[in-house]
Amino acid sequence: MNPSLWLALLGAQTLISFMPGAGAVNTMSNALAVGFRRSVWGILGQQAALLVHIGIAGAGVGLLVANSPLAFHLIRYTGAAYLVYLGVRRFLAKPDHSEVRALQGSEGALSMFRRGVWVNLLNPKAIVFFLALIPQFIRPEEPLLRQYGVLAATVVVVDVLVMWFFYAGTARSFRRFTEDERGQTILNRTFGSLFVGVGALLALA
Repeated sequence: MNPSLWLALLGAQTLISFMPGAGAVNTMSNALAVGFRRSVWGILGQQAALLVHIGIAGAGVGLLVANSPLAFHLIRYTGAAYLVYLGVRRFLAKPDHSEVRALQGSEGALSMFRRGVWVNLLNPKAIVFFLALIPQFIRPEEPLLRQYGVLAATVVVVDVLVMWFFYAGTARSFRRFTEDERGQTILNRTFGSLFVGVGALLALA
């Protein structure tokens, strides 16, 4: 991939990563629940899903999903339902009265990683997006494996940096609200509502 094409990819992916969505909400929610450092596990799960999407789109399966209303809507509504489920669960969560758990969080790394995978994997728009994005930056006459490697590495690195240092970093300023019951309730209901809202948008868009 030549430098000018890579710079275009870098710019496009940076703009996309900064667009708020389910991944951003999940990242901020994790950062508030378990702290800035440990929130990276959810972010890594989201990246694993992005790699799957890139692989699907690169293999041409994404074209089948994009052209099959049944398959597209099945994934779409499943993803929306999962986000609504996460939102309702977070909205109804009881405040954690333990100071240690409030500061360190009780959710394990594997659980956050797994949720991160599902949040991004159950997003059919990601498949369609990469199906549209990949052809713009892949040149058939050049070695494909190397090009896909550069594309995947760029997408993942940019998204990790934006999710961790921007969204998780921004959430750190709200950590003081987790120190008392009222603040935790407000945050639970706020992020629960955001998850439900993103799920509704995914279903209705």
